[in-house]
Amino acid sequence: MSAARLEEFRGKIRSELDSVVDFWLRHSHDKVHGGFFTCLGRDGTVYDELKYVWLQGRQVWMYCRLYRTVPRFHTAEILEAAKAGGEFLRKFARLSNGGGEDGGDRQWKCAFCLTRDGRVVKVQRTIFSECFYVLALDELSRVTGDQDMQLEAQQMMEKLIFWVREDPSGLGRPQLPGDTPTNSMAVPMMLLCLVQQLSEGQGPEVAAEQYRDLGSWCVEQILQHVQRDGTAILENVSLKGAELPGCQGRLQNPGHALEAGWFLLQFAGEDEELQKTAVDKFVELPYKRGWDGEHGGLFYFLDVDGRCPTQLEWSMKLWWPHCEAMVAFLMAYSRTRRPQLLERFSEVFQYTFSHFPDAGDGEWFGYLTQEGKVALDFKGGPFKGFFHVPRCLYMCEQLLDELLLPSDGP
Repeated sequence: MSAARLEEFRGKIRSELDSVVDFWLRHSHDKVHGGFFTCLGRDGTVYDELKYVWLQGRQVWMYCRLYRTVPRFHTAEILEAAKAGGEFLRKFARLSNGGGEDGGDRQWKCAFCLTRDGRVVKVQRTIFSECFYVLALDELSRVTGDQDMQLEAQQMMEKLIFWVREDPSGLGRPQLPGDTPTNSMAVPMMLLCLVQQLSEGQGPEVAAEQYRDLGSWCVEQILQHVQRDGTAILENVSLKGAELPGCQGRLQNPGHALEAGWFLLQFAGEDEELQKTAVDKFVELPYKRGWDGEHGGLFYFLDVDGRCPTQLEWSMKLWWPHCEAMVAFLMAYSRTRRPQLLERFSEVFQYTFSHFPDAGDGEWFGYLTQEGKVALDFKGGPFKGFFHVPRCLYMCEQLLDELLLPSDGP
């Protein structure tokens, strides 16, 4: 594929990133209470004022990453919004033990959903609110130089490691007699993401001392999801890496597998064996299984035995798997220079850019029918915020910048 074609990709991606950032800058900031509105209609109108901690943390991280690494986004508006989002998180996201005007001592457990002014609405018995809290505080501390914030991120990370590897009781999730302990791919994936975030820029010695064991454990847990003699990635396996019975055990999530693929590629470094596994098993394989040959696009869920998945939305085409596929294929190509990986990127790019972006009001639709028609026209909701789309566009722009650098050869 010619350099001109890569330039074309980069131009469209760069322009789209600018448009997406502008949409959220204009519509999502709560200038009264801080933090961000994420339930945004097609034109950016706020249709619900609830604030979801996952999305608050993700938006802080995304703003800070853009501010810190992309010169054109190094603006006072983005920095102040990130600070306001971080302040809202630190003030309200962590649960209180009660007592006193300020609610008493703070727990490490975070809420899932808050009112506009920060009162707790819902708590989940998972680690993901806490994960995005860590992601936000670590990146914001890198922008502001706030050492207390960095320490809090590291302390929260230690609590996460304890909950996952030692004692999950702090999540409020008792072991029920009929429940089978499960290795869900989302958990080691998210921890691996945090390992890379917290280790960034510290140098290999520091990273090795703090997180090498955890990173290796995460990789081991993720690789357990390669099942059926290497022909399928299953979303859930047993704690010993065996296939589980029933619908849960047969579930495939192509988008998650592709995201795991580029996480593994980032972590692999010079490890050629892990790099090959990441590309062959977590990038190419889920694409082959998950791509809709009739209508194009990636299915949301699949059953490994070809049965109908029980998730009602299984056949829909969602924004985030396509974002992960674009990053995964472009990163895989940048590491291997295998032409077919760039062709796959081109195929995903063409489908994504012809179906998800809204040329009229900006940003992307998130939920399409199997045939590719818009099913839900809002731009943000409880799970779609300022994260997957801008992260994809940002990372693809960075990768294309590297690919288009002048050659050192004659």
